[in-house]
Amino acid sequence: MTTKSSPSETTGLRKTTAAPKRRRAAAEPMAVVNELTDLIERASENTLTPNPLIGLRPADFAEAAQSLLKLATVSPGATVGSLARYAKTLSQVVQGRSELAPDPKDRRFADPAWQGNFAYKRLMQNYLLTHSEMNSLIAHSKLGDREKGQAQFLTALVTDALAPSNWLAGNPAAVRKIVDTGGSSVVSGLKNLVHDMRHNHMMPMQVDSTPFKIGENMATSPGQVIYRCETFELIQYTPTTPQVYQRPLVMVPPQVNKFYAVDLAPEKSLVKWTVDSGVQMFMVSWRNPTAEHRDWGVEHYAMALDAAVDVARQITGSPDVNMWGSCSGGMTLAAYLGWLAALGDRKVANVSWAVCVLDGARAMNDTTLGLFNSPAAVRAARARSRSKGVVEGSEMASMFAWLRPNDLIWNYWVNNYLLGNKPPAFDILAWNADTTRLPARFHSDLLDIMEKNPYVRPGAMAVRGVPIDLSKVDIGAYVIGGITDHITPWKSCYGTARLFGKESTFVLANAGHLQSLINPPGAPKAFFSTAPSRQADPDDWARTAVRHEGSWWPHWRAWMQARSGDQIAAPTKPGSRVNAPLCAAPGDYVRQK
Repeated sequence: MTTKSSPSETTGLRKTTAAPKRRRAAAEPMAVVNELTDLIERASENTLTPNPLIGLRPADFAEAAQSLLKLATVSPGATVGSLARYAKTLSQVVQGRSELAPDPKDRRFADPAWQGNFAYKRLMQNYLLTHSEMNSLIAHSKLGDREKGQAQFLTALVTDALAPSNWLAGNPAAVRKIVDTGGSSVVSGLKNLVHDMRHNHMMPMQVDSTPFKIGENMATSPGQVIYRCETFELIQYTPTTPQVYQRPLVMVPPQVNKFYAVDLAPEKSLVKWTVDSGVQMFMVSWRNPTAEHRDWGVEHYAMALDAAVDVARQITGSPDVNMWGSCSGGMTLAAYLGWLAALGDRKVANVSWAVCVLDGARAMNDTTLGLFNSPAAVRAARARSRSKGVVEGSEMASMFAWLRPNDLIWNYWVNNYLLGNKPPAFDILAWNADTTRLPARFHSDLLDIMEKNPYVRPGAMAVRGVPIDLSKVDIGAYVIGGITDHITPWKSCYGTARLFGKESTFVLANAGHLQSLINPPGAPKAFFSTAPSRQADPDDWARTAVRHEGSWWPHWRAWMQARSGDQIAAPTKPGSRVNAPLCAAPGDYVRQK
């Protein structure tokens, strides 16, 4: 990819040798999914999308601290009033006359001792009072919006860390367990702490991944790797219907995660659902890059997609394909489609976009790290990845964890260290912990997208020297967003649908970033809304959209089947003479660490 200030660069693709075959095994019951939906969604908030800034610098924390210290200067009256109110309410807490209570959804204070024990109740109320009064003071101050956001971020970091539930003597469940276990819970907690310091970058483990094996009880949909180059493997899944639609689907996962989120287990596998729908399906499985691949950028990945599309066309005999792009994979796909449109090539007919935002500036403005977006921060992020050659997956996971510390750090701190428990064993969390790296060039391109917003500015990006203009892309579009998605907010996803015309179908699922995709029929309380993207304002769209009960998967199936051409006899063998099978799915690249 090139922008007006970035040189174009291309890397070749080559076919390589086969990898060992794997076997399929049993999957996990759907009941567990339903029980742990909230846990999954919170713990997997770092999935499917890279934030180009990657992390915060000491200067960013200093800026946030400066914003916090300005409170007394810009709002002296409010500060004095807040202190007086704090002192009065604190007196009520000490005397036992306070009615302060935690949010019913706040699991930190779910133990009955927080209400029934004199000392614990006052400790909790003092914490709640301090937290709420600081937030109220910041919210009603005369600070600017950016300064308010920075001050609230820093305040939340400090107050969340100081919550009494995070400390051994201040957590009634931990104290009770010490007594019940004769102190062995403390020993177990110390062992967990030492393990995480040595093996998990000093972060508490979120999952026990040992029960899960790729190709055995995860990523088990049958198929064959029928193409491999240095950048990706292409999997062709085995048909399960006697007839299939001629036009195949090529799925493009994000580079920041491994593809098997959509193939965790048969009962919640979008891959299986698609194949059972009679669709010929191909999956791109990206290689996990190392420093030697530092020059792989958006352009390189876009050209990799061209190779994948040509292989799928050659094997199926179809002149064109349908595609699917998730998050950063969708961003790569958009660059590829813009390049095809500029060349007048119509080898892609329809595209499904999953939790994908193509308005980079808007997406950054909607995130916490957007509060610290500045030229200096961008330069520092670019220099950091350039010096290493890659951005480590652990860096991205750590950064996102500190943006949601109660859910992604302190929750596991209490479970692992204070209670001495193992982290939960759950497949989605195991997938989430199976991180990947990003090449420095790709990271740099993401920074360019954040700064220059090229997908909505014709000619601001070039692929192989060809300026792209997404308004020239003529495809059918199906775009999925999640109501509670804080990573790719649904209103920004709606903007993706608008880029491809007023007749694009937009679907809004009642879930967050990951759960909006892992949404099989039968999920309790599931619903979605859908309508063409004819309204310019997403709120106007929401008022006119039609609500449907259940999963959006059957709706998408009907949309896909109507756009997949004629039905033909299912192929009896995978691949072709030109692209013969190399190994069994899920392949070799997905296992790379």
